[in-house]
Parts: sequence; structure tokens; C-alpha cells
Amino acid sequence: MSALPASTEPATAATVATAPRAIVHRTRGSTHGPVTRLMSPGDLGQVLKPFVFLDLVHFQPGAAGQNFGMHPHSGIATLTFLSEGDVRYEDSTGQAGVLPAGGVELMRAGAGVWHTGAPVGDVPGRGFQLWVALPAALEHAHAHSQYLAPAQVPQDGPARVLLGRYGAAQSAIAAPSSMAYLSVQLRDGERWRYTPPEGHSVAWVAVASGQLSAGEPIAAGELVAFARSGQAIDFAAEGDTHFVLGSAAPHPHALVLGSYSVHTSAEALARGEAEIRRLGMQLQQAGRLG
Repeated sequence: MSALPASTEPATAATVATAPRAIVHRTRGSTHGPVTRLMSPGDLGQVLKPFVFLDLVHFQPGAAGQNFGMHPHSGIATLTFLSEGDVRYEDSTGQAGVLPAGGVELMRAGAGVWHTGAPVGDVPGRGFQLWVALPAALEHAHAHSQYLAPAQVPQDGPARVLLGRYGAAQSAIAAPSSMAYLSVQLRDGERWRYTPPEGHSVAWVAVASGQLSAGEPIAAGELVAFARSGQAIDFAAEGDTHFVLGSAAPHPHALVLGSYSVHTSAEALARGEAEIRRLGMQLQQAGRLG
């Protein structure tokens, strides 16, 4: 894996002859208030699992509808990353605080958890929230939260490693299965090649700002899925560009869905939803849930 300026990108007969890795799906998702849902388990989540939800968020200070009330999850992990703006968080494990711009929050719901969040301060917020389907061994593990300050997020070249590993950089957050999730900044005209780790045949990118070329143009606000393979992906930025990229070994289980949950079987879903109800009653009794 390497990041090379356009002037030093090697060109050989082999690379010239190789067609770019094909883009097989693209979407702009659907927008509701500050959230654009680019992927869900009913559409591209089926293609890109273990990645099952991806939200692009644009918070505006003082605007209505910016607060996500206390709500539950089970069977998944959420990873929140804002490149701009800060967000307040709280969950039923007792964790609470403010995640600053550039930091990372992983909340592994496992057997069940409730959480809430809202932007804070007067800076507009921009970023992504990713949901990952958990393997069977973790879908009923105890809920767990982990937070990295911006300085704790490792970087290799233009890529900050939010989850997994890239080059010499490895996230302090343990990935629930074999996957990588990167935040990449490229300058206008800069080229970058991503070579997936062994076994990572699932790959996608979502552009927050600017525009990419990866055999085809990818505009701001778009998510694209690449054909299943281990082929490297070559990117070129058209304007200063920020995007996130995910790659992974395929999730070998079905996606069995509840209102706020994703599990590997109907039995596992029923167990997760029962735990969510139990936690909800505890929160109501404690006056933390209306």
C-alpha cells in the first residue's frame, strides 16, 4: 500500500494493461434532516456486509432535529467519526463525554445498549457514522465503548486509520472481524493506490467533499461499491478531496433485522431485542428514558 504524488506514480506495462477495478453500484442515498443514509441492510448492506449502514451527517448549530434521542442497538458496532465539529455522547454502559472533531468513537452494542448523541458548540459538523455487523461470537458480548482522541488516530500517508490497519499504522480499536476503515485526504491532482489486505474482497468509498476519479468519477455525496476481488484501487483527486474507504473479508452470515438491530439468526435477534427491552425498563426506572 502506498501513497505517491502524481509525478512519481510508477507506470509499467503491467499497470497500463490492467483495467481499473470496476464500480458495480453507486448511490446518493436518501436525506432526512442532517443525515444522508448512503447504505442500509436492505440495499447495499447486503452487498457490502459486514458494512451494513453508512450515514453522512451535516450538523448545523442551532438547527432543529439535530439531537438523536436515547435509542437502542444490538448485534452491531457503530463507529462515529466527524472531520468537523464536536458531538456529545452518552450510553447505557455509563460512558458520557464529548467526541472532538477528528476523534473516533466505537460502540460495540453486542447483547444490547442504548445511546444518544448531539452536536455541541457553534461549528458545523460533518462526518460519518458506520454500522458493522458483528460475527456470531460477538453479537451477544457485553456492550463496550472505546474513544480515541484525534492525536490517538494513527496515520500513514494521506490515510488516517479509523479501524483495522493500513501500511505501518494500526488502530488501537480492535476490529470485530477482518476489516479496514480509513479517512483519506488528497490534494488536488494527488494520486493514491489502495491495495487491500489478503482476503478483503469487499471494498467501497464514500466522498464527503471534492471529487475522485477511480476509473469513473465519484462526486461528493456519493458512495460506490467495487467489484468483489483483491485488486488494488487507484484514485486521483479532482480538487482537494476527503473520503472514507472500507475493505473487509465478506460477512458469512445472513442479516436478520430488527428496528435497531442486526443479527445472524432469528433466535439471536429475539435474544438481543429481549435485552434491549430489559435495559429500556432500567433506564425508565432511573429517569433516563422518557
